[in-house]
Amino acid sequence: MARLVQKLSPLMVTKLTEPGYYGDGAGLLLQVSPSGSKSWLFRFAKAGRERQMGLGSIHAVTLAQARELARDCRRHLLAGRDPIEERKGARAAQHLLDSRRVTFDQCAKGYIAAHRDSWKSSKHAAQWTSTLAAYASPLIGALPVAEVDTALVVKVLSPIWQSKTETASRLRGRIECILDWASTSQYRQGENPARWRGHLENLLAKPAKLAKVVHHPALPWQYIGAFIADLRERQGIAARAVEFAILTATRSGEVRGATWEEVEGNVWTIPSNRMKAGKEHRVPLSSAAMALLQETPRLDRLIFPGTKKNAPLSDMSLTSVLRRMNRDDITVHGFRSTFRDWCAESVANSFPREVCEHALAHSLPDKVEAAYRRGDLLEKRILLMQAWSDYCAIIPAKDNVTPIRGISIGR
Repeated sequence: MARLVQKLSPLMVTKLTEPGYYGDGAGLLLQVSPSGSKSWLFRFAKAGRERQMGLGSIHAVTLAQARELARDCRRHLLAGRDPIEERKGARAAQHLLDSRRVTFDQCAKGYIAAHRDSWKSSKHAAQWTSTLAAYASPLIGALPVAEVDTALVVKVLSPIWQSKTETASRLRGRIECILDWASTSQYRQGENPARWRGHLENLLAKPAKLAKVVHHPALPWQYIGAFIADLRERQGIAARAVEFAILTATRSGEVRGATWEEVEGNVWTIPSNRMKAGKEHRVPLSSAAMALLQETPRLDRLIFPGTKKNAPLSDMSLTSVLRRMNRDDITVHGFRSTFRDWCAESVANSFPREVCEHALAHSLPDKVEAAYRRGDLLEKRILLMQAWSDYCAIIPAKDNVTPIRGISIGR
């Protein structure tokens, strides 16, 4: 009588080379692939459907071990269970057990590494790292990410929620992103305990109710002419960068990163990756702005280079210009407010609000209005920026001034 089980021997397993399937009996098969690799399979029928389950390579599983694995599979079948589904369940349980060893800090590093290249600058990644290290890591950093719950998130946020509301709000969002990443990576399960809507908003006061809006100190628009006149007495690249920022109503970082190739004719096009809103912005250059560029030597690809080659000026270098002018009461960014106040308050200015907002690269607050105004109103902004430049050139008469902090201002 032919043998029905254990048809194979260790020697046969070694010598078989012809591609195909070789049965050992009771559902156990040796598979020889066309490439010559060999592996074990268990073939069975479940609910009228034939299935097969891999048991491993012959290099990892011996014939005796393969028979034992096949025996376990038959036990599952006798108990009415699918051995493939049983193995999936066991692996999921093991993965969940392993995930409990993955800490919040490890997930934070994973999230930052995955998104670093999509962020605008290394400074953004550094802010993520420093904020998490200062406030989250001491409490939850070493804990398994699967164990981070609502109570722990609140424990992290509560100490700074009122005193450092903006920082706390950003921290909450960062924790939420990291926990979402951990869930997608199957390191945790369930709802995100750091989510705001319908969850933490019930436990913490709304940031808008707590945070006081702190505006950048700005020079009143009536004083800009005298300030510009004083600024033009200052020598150096940093002083010219401050003047260019005023004339173009742009941000410090946009000016410091400006390159000569971004300027074409009387338009300076700032690429999207250097804009706060992530959208390309065209800046019309007034006659004064063009004259400033023409007088600026081309020392580098950057219009306002720092001391190192291909490195921009630091933000502090522009601030230092104001300090040397004894103007600790204002900031470079505040000149954008000076421009916007001039747009709104000057009786000689009749430019529509949306033109002024476009000049500052602001999104229109009214979504319906924004939908109808898809252009950037460049032609109208050319006139606006020239009017602003002309106003910046007006110096009050000396017999009609009041000295304030070292500059003369018309009454």
